[in-house]
Amino acid sequence: MTWGAEQQGQGYEGGYGYGYDGGYGHGPAYGYDGGYAYDPGPGLPYDQTPSYEQPMTYEQPAPYEERCPYVPEPEDPVLTETETAAAEPVPSPVPSREKGTGGGRDRYFDALRAVALVRVVTYHTFGWAWAGLVFPSMGVMFALAGTLMAKSLERPALKVVRGRMRRLLPPFWFWGLFVVMAMLIHGWMPGWQIVFWIVPVGDPPGNEWGEQAWEILWYLRTYLWFVLLSPLLLNVFRRAPIPVLLLSLVPIVVFQYVWQPPDDRFGSTLTDLATYLFCWLLGFAHREGALRRLKPAVVVLASAAALAYGGWYALAHRAEYGTYDLDDIPLAQAFWSAGFVTALMYFKAYYDVDFAWMARFRRLDRTVTIFNGRAVTIYLWHEIALILAVPLIDRFWNVPAFEKWLPLESQWFMFAVGWVLIWIAIPLFGWVEDVAARKRPRLLP
Repeated sequence: MTWGAEQQGQGYEGGYGYGYDGGYGHGPAYGYDGGYAYDPGPGLPYDQTPSYEQPMTYEQPAPYEERCPYVPEPEDPVLTETETAAAEPVPSPVPSREKGTGGGRDRYFDALRAVALVRVVTYHTFGWAWAGLVFPSMGVMFALAGTLMAKSLERPALKVVRGRMRRLLPPFWFWGLFVVMAMLIHGWMPGWQIVFWIVPVGDPPGNEWGEQAWEILWYLRTYLWFVLLSPLLLNVFRRAPIPVLLLSLVPIVVFQYVWQPPDDRFGSTLTDLATYLFCWLLGFAHREGALRRLKPAVVVLASAAALAYGGWYALAHRAEYGTYDLDDIPLAQAFWSAGFVTALMYFKAYYDVDFAWMARFRRLDRTVTIFNGRAVTIYLWHEIALILAVPLIDRFWNVPAFEKWLPLESQWFMFAVGWVLIWIAIPLFGWVEDVAARKRPRLLP
């Protein structure tokens, strides 16, 4: 079995975001609930015909906004970067098309997040080096997170940061309880670094037995640092949006050619922040309207140039790194993600795409809703699901019918079993996301 590693310097990558837990309604059907009845007007009995010699009066109906006020849906959990509307009201200056369907939710972003999560599970199952070239899920996730973080920072920064940590840490603690206990049973002797299992500002430690489970935590660590730095980053970005966005690629170039960060928690954190800083700020650019003001020709050329350099660097240095997998090559990852995600975000900003058509496909729409409502759960538990799929399939060999008719040796079969276990984990553990968001726990969002 081949297991992929999707971390800069760590070997694993996951997709976050960062989940939605709000439901998506499609609205009542339009229709008539009765026939027309003649009403002679106010003040006239029904057996008296109105006189056409008398002036007719007409009462102007109330404005549409007063008769049908917009009531926002509850906002998103940590991977989607917004707060609960009831607890922390969010002003919404975004145009109505940006809201997409379902009470203020953007289904274009929801679809990208769902695809990113599927790609993460696929990569961790098959370990395909080309998967990051087809869809750089981490760059997409950080860009979406940056967009919604900029939106939330229209409120007091301290309140926003506290809300993000509140939504992130309880699901992480709940998941970590199982992982830490399992490693302790298997001989792990923790030191003072166990504090990173409380607040993951550094990579939480563990033993080799549980490495496949805890290595994905690099994403949570990087996300947490971006959240803490966002008030400062947004302030700097607003002073010169496009120059700051372009200069955000400088740190990863410096780390590659000038100074190599140390091979420890501090160095890994710096490398990951530098790798995805452009994508995070690109989310700011989308939210602030900076992308929409750019000319298409400029964006296309810049995006193509970044993709060309990132792809060339990965292929040209394959012998040095032993692979062209972007997750093992930070510089290539940074530029490829920058070009790819710029195209996706500019397409959204320029054409004002909202994927409202998704509401016509009920099962697809519902699946995307669950992916977003339980994104933290899927991300944290997917590796454990894939790990458990192996001994479970081993038991299938003891059943003659399974041995004969099921492709037990196929990784695709393990992929399918892994997803079954993920869907079991969603109702079993996903309610922790609701508790963290101070909402009523649900089996499914």
